[in-house]
Amino acid sequence: MVIILGINLNRRKKFVSIRWKLVSTYLLLVIISLLIINLFISRLILNIYIEQKKSNVLIRANIISNDVKNYLTMKNSYEAIVRIRPIAEKYSKEIRGRIIVVDNDGVVKGDSSKEYVGEIFKHNEIQQALKGQTSANTYNFKEYGHVLYAAVPAIVHNRVVGVAFISVSINDIYKDLNHISQNLYLISIACILIIALISFIFLDFSFKPLERFTKAINSMTKGDFKQKVDVDSNDEFKSMADAFNAMILKLDQVDKQRNDFVANVSHELRTPISSIKLLSESLLHQNEGDINIYKEFMEDISAETDRLNNIISELLSIVDLDKEKLQINYKIIYMNFFVEKIVNRLKPIAEMKNIGLRLKLEEEIQIRIDPEKIQQALINIIENAIKYTQENGKVKVSLYSQGKWCIIEVKDNGIGIPENSLNQIFDRFYRVDKARSRKTGGTGLGLSISQQVVTLHQGAIEVESVVGKGSTFLIKLPNDINL
Repeated sequence: MVIILGINLNRRKKFVSIRWKLVSTYLLLVIISLLIINLFISRLILNIYIEQKKSNVLIRANIISNDVKNYLTMKNSYEAIVRIRPIAEKYSKEIRGRIIVVDNDGVVKGDSSKEYVGEIFKHNEIQQALKGQTSANTYNFKEYGHVLYAAVPAIVHNRVVGVAFISVSINDIYKDLNHISQNLYLISIACILIIALISFIFLDFSFKPLERFTKAINSMTKGDFKQKVDVDSNDEFKSMADAFNAMILKLDQVDKQRNDFVANVSHELRTPISSIKLLSESLLHQNEGDINIYKEFMEDISAETDRLNNIISELLSIVDLDKEKLQINYKIIYMNFFVEKIVNRLKPIAEMKNIGLRLKLEEEIQIRIDPEKIQQALINIIENAIKYTQENGKVKVSLYSQGKWCIIEVKDNGIGIPENSLNQIFDRFYRVDKARSRKTGGTGLGLSISQQVVTLHQGAIEVESVVGKGSTFLIKLPNDINL
């Protein structure tokens, strides 16, 4: 029972798959197209056959009218009938149809079936022929089937003296047409089957990459980010595979960075907590002691607490920036005073390493920003410049405008960033040198936070760096945003 259910489910999946939908849609279009083509061809062949038949019958009718026109002018009606009868019978056998000859009053002077001689005929074709017009029409009678009527006027000295009327069956035309139509439909069915087979084979081959994508994605859901999809074609699947592989590589890198980050943060959190615990226990076991010792221990505890608080603050900043409905509280700010205040705040940190922190204000700039968030971004970047610049180095902060941008330039002559890391320094958890970052107290979140803040302001951060010579960060903010 379970096996049967599984088979049914597999069949159901097969018939709702995208390849089956494509094949069925394509076949439906082919079937509709072939039906229209068959109908058009059948109608075209029918019209050709009927027109050809009309032409042949009208030629015969013209010949008959020429043969009998002189007899229709005879005054002796009986003699006219006698002369016309063998002509009608002769041509009737040749065309296998009925021939009726009437005079200008519509009276039948000759009938190949000898049935209506002396009677008056008022068929539409005869009436038109009496007016001098040749006509031929087809009819479908329940009793006789498809019939062709043709009438040609008999003219003597530009005067209509009678009409040669022919009635002939065209059932053979429709019989031949049915045979042709049946062959067309058989050919169409064969074409549909061949197209269906080719379509299934082609789509099965074309959709092979999708199976690889599905297999890779299923492995990803289990945490395996080492997957790679190889596609040999040069179509959209190839582009998809390249994008997918790039995404997998990025996810793998992010996963590694996340793991490194968790390890680093665990270490960073554990270190100050361990220090605080050790210092606290030392104080608790002191029976008597110098106040200076207590003061020194408390200063160490305070420093470790600040370090712990810094790590937590950066983590909370990441959480805040990830909120979908993050609000930007814009205010009009004089950037000169704003940047100067930040630089003055960071000068004590620079002085501890004998680093010259200078500010250059080239012009007065006023823009609309969220001061708290931009302050956080600038502090992160300037602090990084100070951290990774050797003692007695220089860090220069410049403020100027360029086109539509307000630019804050942070330039240092520090250790620099390797070229292969420039496109990754703004990734979360990424640290160029893990040992160096741990020594300087970095968590790999500062630059990521800064970039997100600037991006939220519709700005951008650009960086240039040479190892051993220093780095230059350009924070570009629109100077006309919401003004």
